[in-house]
Amino acid sequence: MAIFGSSSARGALVLQPIAGVRGGDLVYDLAAGLTLAAIAVPEQMATARLGGFTPQVGFLAFAAAAVGFAVFGASRRLSAGGDSTITPIFAASLALLAAAGSPQYAALAAALALMVGAMVMAAGYLKLGWVANFLSKPVTTGFLAGVAVHIAVSQAPGVLGLPEESGDVFHRIIAMSAAVAHASLLSVVLGLGVLGAMVAAEAISARIPGALLALAAATAATALLGLDRHGVATLGAVPLGALRIALPSLRLDALPSLGGLAFIITLVILMQTAATARAFPDGEADPNVDQDYIGLGAGSILAGLVGAYPVNASPPRTAIVASAGGRSGLSSLIAAAVVMGLAAFGGGLLGHVPVAALGGVLLFIASKIFRVGEFADVLKRSPAEFGLAALTTGLIIVLPIQSGVAVGVFVSLIHGVFTITRARPILFERVAGTTVWWPATPSGRGVAAEALESVVVVGFQAPLSFLNAYDFHRGVLAEMAAAKARARLIVLEASSIVEIDFTAAGLLCDVIARAHAQGMDFAVARLESLRAADAFKRFGVLDRLGADRLFTTVDEAVRTLAPQAQP
Repeated sequence: MAIFGSSSARGALVLQPIAGVRGGDLVYDLAAGLTLAAIAVPEQMATARLGGFTPQVGFLAFAAAAVGFAVFGASRRLSAGGDSTITPIFAASLALLAAAGSPQYAALAAALALMVGAMVMAAGYLKLGWVANFLSKPVTTGFLAGVAVHIAVSQAPGVLGLPEESGDVFHRIIAMSAAVAHASLLSVVLGLGVLGAMVAAEAISARIPGALLALAAATAATALLGLDRHGVATLGAVPLGALRIALPSLRLDALPSLGGLAFIITLVILMQTAATARAFPDGEADPNVDQDYIGLGAGSILAGLVGAYPVNASPPRTAIVASAGGRSGLSSLIAAAVVMGLAAFGGGLLGHVPVAALGGVLLFIASKIFRVGEFADVLKRSPAEFGLAALTTGLIIVLPIQSGVAVGVFVSLIHGVFTITRARPILFERVAGTTVWWPATPSGRGVAAEALESVVVVGFQAPLSFLNAYDFHRGVLAEMAAAKARARLIVLEASSIVEIDFTAAGLLCDVIARAHAQGMDFAVARLESLRAADAFKRFGVLDRLGADRLFTTVDEAVRTLAPQAQP
């Protein structure tokens, strides 16, 4: 029996993650929710500290994200909350506008959450899921590596028991190096101990809450042994306070400074949410990424209204829900209830959590998002794209994070444009004894091929646009000039031309006109793309070519227009 409506309710705009939940699912959701809470408690505390907030604010962000996504999202497994990918980005930027921990800083973060939430929701309503493709895999790998370096450098003083430093990465490293002689051995043991315990737990089973167990052990040791009296810094008790929903108290003239930052954060959220939803689909159903954007945007808006900060989809936590057998969004709601219970009644206990232990948790997170294996794979398969990944990492480290992300997006787009512009016209040859025409290769592939003496077949394996149209124009004219003495028919094999723009259409018409002027016939074969075929009509290419010069295969064009052609 369904508890939250029938499964057909999943077509609605709300409550999709929990629609159709049955009594038998509750056991699985309860187990997954408790497992998720065990992971989320230390992670959200650490992420909050990374952003300059108290643990309770991190818990509020997690709960707000869970509720907002459960109401408006689509995925039944996705876990949303504070995220170590976006937190360093906005924390570094907000620190330039207000002192971390100040009321102004908190108000800026809440306002940013509202702006980001509105942008992410708008992306969902406008069906902008394709925006997530703006970052290529190598650029994404480099981006995460750069963020990991920022996390590690920002948390190293806490693990060493040193005062926190401000400034860029290099300033922090220099200051930390000068003060390392004054490091606290107890803090180092606690921080590295938590890090080592998390690594060991993951090696045994991903379902073991290594972070929670290690953090609990470090907290217990600090409280029982009085380590805070021996140089070990602790969080200190901070009460949750009265929960209230309100707009952040902020002057309107402060909002424009957040616009660019909100856009960068939104772009990263779109990318990460799409990747998470696609990696953990609901059975065989296609992910509804646009609806997930709406849910995540709602979660971020709710987080801003309760005084927290922007939230994001979490691949590791979503993997935990999936591996623990979670059947619906109830898993995240159960985890949120547990986390808020701890925030409300465990404030005194949280006060004994050592800062070094949270630093160990964040160092583990940094090690996970610095994907050495992906760097090695890119280097092995595409050295040029490895250089792109390394460049992005360097930009994120050297520049302010938000500037590095913006430049990384630009570099990714330039790389995509460059890939398209590399396309050149290629010659096709007929596979001997068949009617199949195949791209000619100098080295051959062990397949006997033959050319026809009066026929030139060229192909273009990319969308035909202003980015590559002039190279296409020059290349085809060069092939026509080389075959001028013998060619009577030019065939364009167009199976890979999925789009044609205005500039390219004009140059294609010029190629056809020049072929006719030189006494050559011109035909197009395998124009399979509906968009390209429509462009042929709209831009006048079909009128210039002639409808009777459009063929379904190259062989049909040759048999019709050059029946006497011989190998």
